[in-house]
Amino acid sequence: MPPTIDVIFPALNEEGALPWILERLPESYRAIVVDNGSTDNTAAVALSFGALVVQEPVAGFGAACAAGLKASTSEVIAFCDADASLNPQDLPLVCDPVIAGTADLVLGARVGSERGAFSSHARAANRFLSWRLRRDYGVRVTDLGPMRAIRREPLEGLGIRDRRFGWPLEMVIRAALEGWNIEEVSVPYYPRIGKSKVTGTVRGTAKAVKDMSQVLRSLDLSRS
Repeated sequence: MPPTIDVIFPALNEEGALPWILERLPESYRAIVVDNGSTDNTAAVALSFGALVVQEPVAGFGAACAAGLKASTSEVIAFCDADASLNPQDLPLVCDPVIAGTADLVLGARVGSERGAFSSHARAANRFLSWRLRRDYGVRVTDLGPMRAIRREPLEGLGIRDRRFGWPLEMVIRAALEGWNIEEVSVPYYPRIGKSKVTGTVRGTAKAVKDMSQVLRSLDLSRS
């Protein structure tokens, strides 16, 4: 029997997307839905599909990820957006190299399969950040994909500090500094269900870039 893998879904007002997501979760994968201050029925919907629901009142993507990490128990864990822009059926593509021990961290590089899946401003931001990772840290990635897999205990040991949008970037940089084997696989990307809070808007993308730029500056300074 394959090992159980906890999948952490940071969620903010995602009641419309969660049914599509949770009914597609592969066998042996357990959903941990972190309700990050929703004002809709996100928690109730998640519970109705058998997910473990964690309440994180402190606003911030990183805060939600950290709360999910604290609640997880499996050896290998995964992260995935809760807006139906990524299909949980693709999780084995990302998780299998970590399970097999051929990679320490695997990112799912998003490939837009439908018009409107990846906005031009979000794509540009990802291109820039990926370039910085390649140039400054030697990480051969093309996208800071939110679907990713990693072993739980080593992730806890990275000591990620950011609790906002800089969390995903800081994870990759700290892993690179530790000499981890970081790989990337392609996964389809779809238009999200519901209203976007981050990359679907210029303002949201700007906030994410600001947080990630702060992470870059702080870690660059720590290396100097």
